[in-house]
Amino acid sequence: MSDKAMMRALRGETLSPPPIWMMRQAGRYLPEYRAVRAKAGSFLDLCYNPDLAVEVTLQPIRRFGFDAAILFSDILVIPHALGRDLRFEEGRGPVMTPISAGDIAHLDGSHVHDHLAPVYETLRRLRKELPGETTLLGFCGAPWTLATYMIAGHGTPDQAPARLFAYREPDAFEALLACLADVSAQYLIRQIEAGAEAVQIFDSWSGVLDEACFERFCVRPVARMVEAVRSVYPDVPIIGFPKGANSMLEAYRQRTGVTALGLDWTVPMSQAAKLQQEGPVQGNLDPLRLVAGGKALDEGVDTVLRGLADGPLIFNLGHGVTPDTPIGHVEAMIARVRNRQG
Repeated sequence: MSDKAMMRALRGETLSPPPIWMMRQAGRYLPEYRAVRAKAGSFLDLCYNPDLAVEVTLQPIRRFGFDAAILFSDILVIPHALGRDLRFEEGRGPVMTPISAGDIAHLDGSHVHDHLAPVYETLRRLRKELPGETTLLGFCGAPWTLATYMIAGHGTPDQAPARLFAYREPDAFEALLACLADVSAQYLIRQIEAGAEAVQIFDSWSGVLDEACFERFCVRPVARMVEAVRSVYPDVPIIGFPKGANSMLEAYRQRTGVTALGLDWTVPMSQAAKLQQEGPVQGNLDPLRLVAGGKALDEGVDTVLRGLADGPLIFNLGHGVTPDTPIGHVEAMIARVRNRQG
């Protein structure tokens, strides 16, 4: 059993100070990342180059000493590995050819792990190079969130294309979710084999669904993934992060069986504390408080620390760090968490 702070919190221990890391902690707010990104070519080239992916994963660990390092990659490597085209456009993000109902039946998973071999190599190297106290996290996107990009071909504000597709083509949509769940579960299993000590499932667009669709599109596919991973690695912690789920968070935890629950910044502290009674929680500082700094940052950090001090907590943002975040504000946040000021 690991004595790393992150792993202890995931086992349900209450630690003071709590372990801390940030989603998207390797990214454009760091000048050293921008330098590597400039010489990488495309964003996907960076994801698939173990030398560069290891370097950018390690950068925030060297600079800030976070308690966890998360694999540098992207959730959309799974549809890419399934044969879908993918590119990242400056100012727009990921762009794909929208998938049709007919395309879904012909998705080819036979070469997924060959395609993702550089990701597994990155994890193997990271496990050797990380400091002994730093937990190595793997991750993937949840089937619903992956499906939204595959159907629309790009990000949208309310995922209307995917929701309409699910209503109009329910059988094809269920087949897509099943395919993505099975491939993603095997992806996580391979990540663990390569050295990941815990994994996180990102469901970035779960908050746009009604209750029935949330159960069918978010809960059931993730439960299927958790069951598959646990059949091979029963003791590896799994963090579920269904952004925007709010009133459905308790049902998500109970029905998926995730070890820990990631919370976005809109989750009230009273609700977060109640959820914490059932197991570890992670979050949930508003990323814009980190951009603002000063009193707004201090108050946000203190609210999380006070509200969740009596149970297992992993301090994190309620979503990813943004490119305009000042490095000094990150340093101030870490100091306030670790020094328990206020």
